[in-house]
Amino acid sequence: MDLENLKKTWEKLPTEKQLDENQLKQMLGKQTKSLIDRIDRNIKIGLVVLFILILIFALDDFLFSPLMIESLNENISIPGWLLFLGVFSNALILTTFIYFVIKYYKVKKACDTVCDLKETLKKIIGTLEIYQTMFYLALATLLVAIGLGFITGMYTGFSDKVKQLGIPISEIETGGLIATILIGLIILVILVGGIFLFLRWGFRKLYGNYIHELKLTLKELEEINE
Repeated sequence: MDLENLKKTWEKLPTEKQLDENQLKQMLGKQTKSLIDRIDRNIKIGLVVLFILILIFALDDFLFSPLMIESLNENISIPGWLLFLGVFSNALILTTFIYFVIKYYKVKKACDTVCDLKETLKKIIGTLEIYQTMFYLALATLLVAIGLGFITGMYTGFSDKVKQLGIPISEIETGGLIATILIGLIILVILVGGIFLFLRWGFRKLYGNYIHELKLTLKELEEINE
């Protein structure tokens, strides 16, 4: 229930039953507790989802891609720097999540004993916003790794194919080369864009929407205290 609805409810009550500020604060406290309980639940869900995604990315780097190359009988090896970048980006995402969980529960534990409602809201909102920034930085690193991996694989595959056919690159038709590049770029945009939209949607669903709701609750509390 937002502040406007609270005020309308207040105005409709008989004079002797009108809510005082303490009762309003208690209602906001229950609302905050409900939001925090849902965040607690979503942290557990987020951990499972994150583990599955990192497992998929790791299997792709170290199992699926090598097996696919081997099945094509291509003498191609994945560059070491590319594997390192993939591992680094996955580790960065996991590290940011672990940092967030530790920071969040540390703040929550401290506020259970010494913080009032306003301070609790501010600290939890601050923690979520820090994680939001770190998450998008880690996501950007992951998308760069995926993009570089795709471009490297496409270039290596094209170059090796040209060498096998014994065709100098200078003799390849410009139209065909441009078409290949454009198709590759379209696939890359769809791949990277799809992963970005999916992970951004997941973050908003698990945490982002609660930042907005907690801020509204904080605003309502501050207006009551005025």
